Amino acid sequence: MSKITTVQLFKNIKTLVEKSKQELYVIANTTLTETYFHIGRLIVDYEQQGSKRAAYAKETLINLSAKLSAALGKGVSVDNLENMRKFYLLYKDDYLKYISKNQKSEPVARKLKTAPKSETVSRKSDVIEKSDPLARKLSLSPFKLSWTHYVMLLKIENPIERKFYEIEATAENWSKRELHRQYESALFERLALSRNKAKVKELSKKGHIVEKPSDAIKDPYILEFLDLQEQDFYSESDLEKAIINKLEHFLLELGKGFLFVDRQKRIKMDGDDYKIDLVFYHRILRCFVLIDLKIGTLQHKDLGQMQMYVNYYDEEIKAAEENKTIGIILCKNKKESTIKYTLGKGNKQIFASKYKVFFPEKQILKLIREQ
Repeated sequence: MSKITTVQLFKNIKTLVEKSKQELYVIANTTLTETYFHIGRLIVDYEQQGSKRAAYAKETLINLSAKLSAALGKGVSVDNLENMRKFYLLYKDDYLKYISKNQKSEPVARKLKTAPKSETVSRKSDVIEKSDPLARKLSLSPFKLSWTHYVMLLKIENPIERKFYEIEATAENWSKRELHRQYESALFERLALSRNKAKVKELSKKGHIVEKPSDAIKDPYILEFLDLQEQDFYSESDLEKAIINKLEHFLLELGKGFLFVDRQKRIKMDGDDYKIDLVFYHRILRCFVLIDLKIGTLQHKDLGQMQMYVNYYDEEIKAAEENKTIGIILCKNKKESTIKYTLGKGNKQIFASKYKVFFPEKQILKLIREQ
């Protein structure tokens, strides 16, 4: 055995401690996520005992949160319990498939395989818990991300898109902040529309985020009419331009009184330049219609900016006999409370609506396989 110096001894111990800390962090995260999944299971199992109990789900969670908070402290708010419930409902099938596929212990595997189809996650989980030590159970866990990652993933409605971001976050070791950034940059849509997917992913790592709000429309406007052409690669600005192009033609072909006025309309206030993506005039309503597209989640600043555009048009552009200007923000996701408290109850001029982009099934399946 060769002699080691004190410097090398220091490095070896430091490396060991740092590695142990990282392992403890991973185990703690996995344990927490698994625990929250099974809390969700217990809540759903309780609700399914009878239709009356299911009807009072919200009241049950409020009472449960109060009791658990008093006994356990933080982490069991009503919102978090609702997330746990949703987490279980969205991931229970994946959980069962993963456990059944990766279970190596013959007696347990046999029990899982021979269990009737109607058997719940509860029964299968009990088998695993009784048969395996903690370390083995953690190695079998399908949950590779932290709870905060999954809370964000729960907000993605499209299951294929959700799975895409889960796979990418795991493979690329994204932080929760990085996951949020990639989602807001519409990485999923841009990859699906691009031939050179490696180029899009390379750009995405450099932080090319579109900050400005953009064009919009109705609730939820399903952009099947887009028929976006596959090209070498899509940046966020390319996707915005493509949607705006199609949106402009769509509204004009739709008729219903829409008259095109301007695109990327520049207005100047206090020395600052602003651009309104699309401006129409509605012949029947006799008012201007301003449209903005937001590639990511709607923020209160986007509502404030649209309010400014609407106020400007009402004060400076519209004639006295014309009706008040309407502003429409088309966004991928919207938060009802943000809209409610930013615009107030009396708002009748600004509307935030979700868009959904549909891709051919083969195109999506190809993208998922490539991940």
